[in-house]
Amino acid sequence: MTQPLWSKTAEDSQTILQKKITQFMSGNDVILDRQIFVYDIQASQAHAEGLERIGVFSPKELTQIKRALLELTEHFLSSSFVLDDRFEDGHSAIEWYLTEELGELGKKIHTGRSRNDQVSVATRLYCRDALTKLKKQCLAIAESCLTLAKKHELDILPGYTHLQRAVVSSWGMWFASFAEAFCDNASDANNTYHLINCNPLGTAAGYGVNLQLDRDHTTQVLGFNRKQINPIYAQNSRGKIELQVLSSYKNALLDIRRMAWDLSLFSTAEYDFVQVGDDFSTGSSIMPNKHNPDAVELMRASYAQLVGSYNEIESLLSLPSGYQRDLQNTKGALLRGVSTAQQCLELVPDLLGTLTINHQQCEQAVEASMFATDKAVELVIEESMPFRDAYRHIKHNYDELESRSAVESIKQRVSPGSCGNLMLQEISERLENLI
Repeated sequence: MTQPLWSKTAEDSQTILQKKITQFMSGNDVILDRQIFVYDIQASQAHAEGLERIGVFSPKELTQIKRALLELTEHFLSSSFVLDDRFEDGHSAIEWYLTEELGELGKKIHTGRSRNDQVSVATRLYCRDALTKLKKQCLAIAESCLTLAKKHELDILPGYTHLQRAVVSSWGMWFASFAEAFCDNASDANNTYHLINCNPLGTAAGYGVNLQLDRDHTTQVLGFNRKQINPIYAQNSRGKIELQVLSSYKNALLDIRRMAWDLSLFSTAEYDFVQVGDDFSTGSSIMPNKHNPDAVELMRASYAQLVGSYNEIESLLSLPSGYQRDLQNTKGALLRGVSTAQQCLELVPDLLGTLTINHQQCEQAVEASMFATDKAVELVIEESMPFRDAYRHIKHNYDELESRSAVESIKQRVSPGSCGNLMLQEISERLENLI
């Protein structure tokens, strides 16, 4: 490993104990940093520009620094530069590379900054892109659901409460429920983006530095909408920012968990309302007859994995003000949580496209008792009976319930948002506005 940035000596040798301690403290850091390394380089470019604006770098030196950082990015993306255990972390790798390429000039890059604000700004840039992708994925799911809601607007699906048959519903209403949910999730991702889009670069280790850093310039160059003003809060917000991001992903995966539950139930032989495509199913290693919706079940489980990451960060934030080394462990939890959620969400539109609805089975599952609420409302309208009296009358006179057209029943349910009035155009307009 290269000499740690904080080392008091210039010697490279470490005792066996020191190596064990180093492995414990930062063994995974360099691996995790591969996911945010490009963001760290991007922030280093902005920091170098800021240093040039206050005279730490000359214009010529800035050009050299920026050229070297661009080359480092290219080498990293082409795998000709590997972030490995030669380095303590990505931050030390950047400084090492600049020093190797530019000598004494490379050693000046760390003027006015700490690894604390370095990791904070790289994490913010990563989180911004993660939220942008989350919004895009949510909109794609919403669009898929809206398309299917229009296609199956009047196709019968029994409605359930308490897992008991309740009223006649429609596949259009089921798909529309998730279309609206993922509009909400996209909006939430957008709101979280604006909340976290603030620049911690220049707050150093949590107490500022004795330089007139041009933080407005780095804020503008890095595309932040404002700078995070107080250096102590910049440290205290570590972990808090990550929780905000994971919370937005949790909202999306919570809806996926419910969708996956529905599909798992509806695809059983007992329901037989829908079949999941073969690409999302597997067989059994011992039972030739099995057609298991494994991918759907793992989508359902993704929420639990994400909650694990969220709880890991939340649990370690019982800390006093200022930087504590505990905060290092927020990085792995954030990256794991986001990666898990993104893999799941990416597959959902394709999953929805494979569904085959068994319309005959859905219609056969409708029974006369499911029209009880319709009949009670009819008594209110046609016979001016108070609703509570109509309710009791139907409750004690099920024999009066006759089988009727399920399609006509859902057509007559015209309250805003219900089967006969799904208001798909309004959801579509909201989707377009979010896009």
